Amino acid sequence: MPRPTAADRAAQAKITAQLGSAGFALPGTILERRIRCGKPGCRCGADPPQLHGPYYQWTRKVNGKTETRLLTAAQMARYRSWFDNARQLRTLTSELEALSLDIAESAEDWS
Repeated sequence: MPRPTAADRAAQAKITAQLGSAGFALPGTILERRIRCGKPGCRCGADPPQLHGPYYQWTRKVNGKTETRLLTAAQMARYRSWFDNARQLRTLTSELEALSLDIAESAEDWS
């Protein structure tokens, strides 16, 4: 059994405390898009162009398939913190995995 150091245990405790205090989280990717419509004389074709938008596109995997939804500005404002929380959870999980890998590699001399 690997022997984590006191520093390893402190790092793990900090990460798990942050994981435990996480709020609601929505997985996936958010894109903010601004587009040109292509209609003659529209402001989006001017110089400089004034593009339409922003339009918010939420993409995620559902049962192995990509699902995309367009969100209104109000929906984006309502759920922005949930998307931020999901990103933070992914970061914390990666940190915990990296810490665990470092401990296992040093205990087993896998490096």
